[in-house]
Amino acid sequence: MELDLIWILIGLPAAFGLGWLASRLDLRQLRIDNRQAPRAYFKGLNFLLNEQQDKAIDAFIEAVQNDPDTSELHFALGNLFRRRGEYERAVRVHEHLLSRGDLSTADRQRAQNALAKDFVKAGLLDRAEDALRKLEGTAFEGQARLARLAIYERSREWPQARDVATQLEQSGEVSFSVRKAHYLCEQARELNAQGDAAGAAKLLQSAMAEAPDAPRPRLLLGQLQLNQGQAAEAYASLRQLFEAGSVAAPLAAASLVRAAQAAEQVSSALTLLKQHYAQSPCIDVMDAIVALEKSAADSETLARHRYIEHLNKQPSLLAASRWLAGADLGTDDTRVPVQKALEQASRPLARYRCAACGFEAKEHFWHCPGCQAWDSYPPRRVEEL
Repeated sequence: MELDLIWILIGLPAAFGLGWLASRLDLRQLRIDNRQAPRAYFKGLNFLLNEQQDKAIDAFIEAVQNDPDTSELHFALGNLFRRRGEYERAVRVHEHLLSRGDLSTADRQRAQNALAKDFVKAGLLDRAEDALRKLEGTAFEGQARLARLAIYERSREWPQARDVATQLEQSGEVSFSVRKAHYLCEQARELNAQGDAAGAAKLLQSAMAEAPDAPRPRLLLGQLQLNQGQAAEAYASLRQLFEAGSVAAPLAAASLVRAAQAAEQVSSALTLLKQHYAQSPCIDVMDAIVALEKSAADSETLARHRYIEHLNKQPSLLAASRWLAGADLGTDDTRVPVQKALEQASRPLARYRCAACGFEAKEHFWHCPGCQAWDSYPPRRVEEL
């Protein structure tokens, strides 16, 4: 009994000493780890500020290994991977964050938003859409809807884009009425290409009701009516663009000429075009005036006079080329080479240019194929900008 008591008296201080020693060792290790984690973090931050992304990634990986529970390090690492184009690694980082049970609600939403961005950048639009839908009702809802809108526009899913635009309007964002009218116009073009002209016309009427001041629905409706042999209706639709003084009226000038000739409204159309030209000189409107005046007795002389009139208002290689085509300047051996040279020089000036990204094209686009911006193409040629 006395022996047991002696062992107890000896064992208690020994156990206490061993426990104290172990705690000191753990505390020391913890201090070492805590010093290493910030050191690695700040080292990575320094590399990042110096635009040394490879070294920054290595430093952040080291910091994450030393302190795997710190979510901020994971976010920094995931964003770096995305910026580097290493989308698969970025996805793994953010999915790892979402799998953690101790993550706060705010950080979970943030990780979900980051994951959606990874999918968008990687071009995985289906997975991006699913990830963005999970952000409904969160602080990232507005951003997620805008991202989904961009996805639907990119993949030409116009009904879905229209639904999201309506949700954005209802949540207090700016008006999307013109954008929604564009979606209806895109659907109308697809229906018309499939042979459903009646359905296309109905959608264009809806687009005009959605955005009464938008020029595109009226322009497309007039062109559709003209192609369907409804010349009088087409002329009525197109003339409204000129009467309203729309900046997009020059885009309708050639169609207005065809409609006026078919509907026997040449005199009325000439008056309309001349009034618009007097307010806003434009080579496309001048071409339309010349086309309608071709029935005159001396149409060639009149046409050259018109292009000289345009040249007096603004210098234009396009107008000079058209004037030279009808001019009597020596023999064809001298006139034709000069005319070809002018046409070659003026060809790039006849293009349309996106004001947002500078993408140039022979035809006018309402939705830039380069930067995906809407209404970024001025309705005038490069030469007239």
